Amino acid sequence: MIVVADALKFIDEHTGLGPKIKKSLADVYGHVLAENVFTPMNMPPFRQSSMDGYALRWSDNKTYKMVGEVQAGAAKNTALQHGDAVRIFTGARVPDEADTVIIQEHTSRDEDVLNIDKMPVMGSNIRPVGEQVQLGDLVLEEGKFLNEAAIGFLAGLGFEEIPVYEPPKVGILVTGNELQQPGKPLEEGQIYESNAITLQMALKRTGINGVTIERVGDDLKETIKAVEKLLKNSDLVLISGGISVGDYDYVQEALQKNGVQEVFYKVNQKPGKPLWFGTQGKKIVFALPGNPGSSLTCFYVYVWPALRKLRGVKSYQNKEKTATLQTTIKNPFGKVLFLKATVSKNEAKLMGVQASSMLKSFATCNALLIVPAEIEEMNPGEEIKYIALDQL
Repeated sequence: MIVVADALKFIDEHTGLGPKIKKSLADVYGHVLAENVFTPMNMPPFRQSSMDGYALRWSDNKTYKMVGEVQAGAAKNTALQHGDAVRIFTGARVPDEADTVIIQEHTSRDEDVLNIDKMPVMGSNIRPVGEQVQLGDLVLEEGKFLNEAAIGFLAGLGFEEIPVYEPPKVGILVTGNELQQPGKPLEEGQIYESNAITLQMALKRTGINGVTIERVGDDLKETIKAVEKLLKNSDLVLISGGISVGDYDYVQEALQKNGVQEVFYKVNQKPGKPLWFGTQGKKIVFALPGNPGSSLTCFYVYVWPALRKLRGVKSYQNKEKTATLQTTIKNPFGKVLFLKATVSKNEAKLMGVQASSMLKSFATCNALLIVPAEIEEMNPGEEIKYIALDQL
């Protein structure tokens, strides 16, 4: 059995970056940028009007002669003499000789005569070349999550496709004779299986979709075949249940038969002690405890950072925050405790139900409190570290 810090270190050492691929901008939402992006152009590439109004050479004149119109998208430069003005629209190219755009609300028209009611300062309402970015600027760094704003920004710079890290393919294996699928009647001794959909939704939150799910009973041959299938088609495999040492726990043997090398088994923590981690080449496998609360705890603490690293996120480790404890916590176990809690206004309140078999507290908490193994008791007013589950 190893300590939590060593488990995190070993997982980190055996988890690499996913492959780089080029994808269309329309298909990269939620992906992570795989290379630094430098702008191939100035933005805007020409002096641009920021308002509907009139472009002119600034002077003390109160009247100007109208000599034309410039629409957005028009390429031709309109020559201006002193005392000339052109109608111009937002986004349009400002004539070379113009140095000011006056908004239309501050003018009036008498056919070809423009009357100035309020002259702005020289240079007003003109976006200079390269105001947003200049040719060659670093505009987005590797490791950036691509959201709608980043994608739109790249489109505005003329990019059609961009290099991203390919999200890992993930497979889930659920084991156990006692498990029944929701919607079907329960027989005596059965329970409804919830780990698969819990893990699937947690993966979806990280941007992983299209997860492969296999289900087997407590049968060695079926378990070996299911592990083989998932390893063939996945970069990361999550196994729920069957990892302990009971007579019908076949996961470890099935992993060995498929050439998966054990890195560690069992972590000095509560809940989630029977966590197993191993590798087959570049593929990684987490065998999670079968109890739903333990399974989700291990997912947040260990699987989440590994997934983020695989996806190319730079700051992939969970960030620990600090809050003031509002309740007493006793730890007679000599283990790291991960306890469900709510944190609000920097105050941490322990949830009432902490059983590893239950998800009820997880459904309403927003934090996992971290109690060190060497601490036997923590009291109200003390500072405690936690993982903010709603900010992962």
